[in-house]
Amino acid sequence: MPWVTRYSSAELARGAVGALIGIAVAGATAKVVPGGPEALPFIVAPMGAAAVLLFAVPASPLAQPWPVVGGNVISTLVGLTAHWLIDDVLLAGAAGVGAAIGVMMLLRCLHPPGGACALLAATATPAIDEQGLAFAVLPVAVNTVALLLVAVAVNNLTGRRYPHRAAATPQPTGAAAELTLGTADIESAMARLSQRLDVLPEDVVALARDAEAHALDRRLGSVPVSRIMHTDVATVRPFESIYRARTVIVQRRVKTLPVIDEDGRVAGVVSIIDLFTRDLVELEPVESIMIREVTTIDSRTPVADLVPMMTQEGFKVVPVVDDQQRMVGMVTRGDLIAVLHRALLEDRSA
Repeated sequence: MPWVTRYSSAELARGAVGALIGIAVAGATAKVVPGGPEALPFIVAPMGAAAVLLFAVPASPLAQPWPVVGGNVISTLVGLTAHWLIDDVLLAGAAGVGAAIGVMMLLRCLHPPGGACALLAATATPAIDEQGLAFAVLPVAVNTVALLLVAVAVNNLTGRRYPHRAAATPQPTGAAAELTLGTADIESAMARLSQRLDVLPEDVVALARDAEAHALDRRLGSVPVSRIMHTDVATVRPFESIYRARTVIVQRRVKTLPVIDEDGRVAGVVSIIDLFTRDLVELEPVESIMIREVTTIDSRTPVADLVPMMTQEGFKVVPVVDDQQRMVGMVTRGDLIAVLHRALLEDRSA
């Protein structure tokens, strides 16, 4: 069964209501602008196709402002030229559409309704013929700009950013960067395809990252962090001395110490770098040097949620807390690697 897009109620409302408002405004705007013969249409049919793109699929590269305006106006001029140069209406229409597509591709403003604009101009009615080059302005450009402005307003007011910009995806660092899909990889793959995909490489990266996260969650979503965390965690209290913290780090052979308050909640952390690379007064309390902004994770959180934290955000250790925000353990990058390795071995043996 072919894959079919399912639209949410918000998308349905945006598409239908947005097009209704857009076409009404585009037609009304051209109607009040003076100029042209009385029989000249105040709105042209290609605007219906443009409305589909602007309100139903506004993220498409074909629906961005330059393709919309450039595609419609330039194609209209190409169609008019074909009309004046070729007497046969059928041949003029064919040549106008073909030439318009070529020009749009060269100028990076490919827009499907542009083909309709070219055909309309190439097979011009007497009113369009009388309007001449000005037909590209009134009604085509006026319709197009009015429709575009409504699309900007409707899409942004309903939570859809337009003009479309690909969402920024966190860039992994270190070894993870060498193993993760990037924009350059997608661009290279698209260039090798025999049929070009009309989609931005950045959007494909975002889609791939989301699919990777979904697959990982499906595989590890039932495994909570509490299953892999260490419970025997060395800690210090805020009032304890720097000397005490140094002693614990050396004895327990750890690199990070959570600092917990009297209720067992994480008040901060101190690292081996904080304790041994600075000239400190050993009797000073740990709270004088600890990092107070600490990211924690709930013990019930799926292990899959640790992956972006440790590969993209760079965390090496994360304190684990219960529903009262009391510390119950610690999870490290090594713990995550171990569980991913077990999952990989299970997949290979399956």
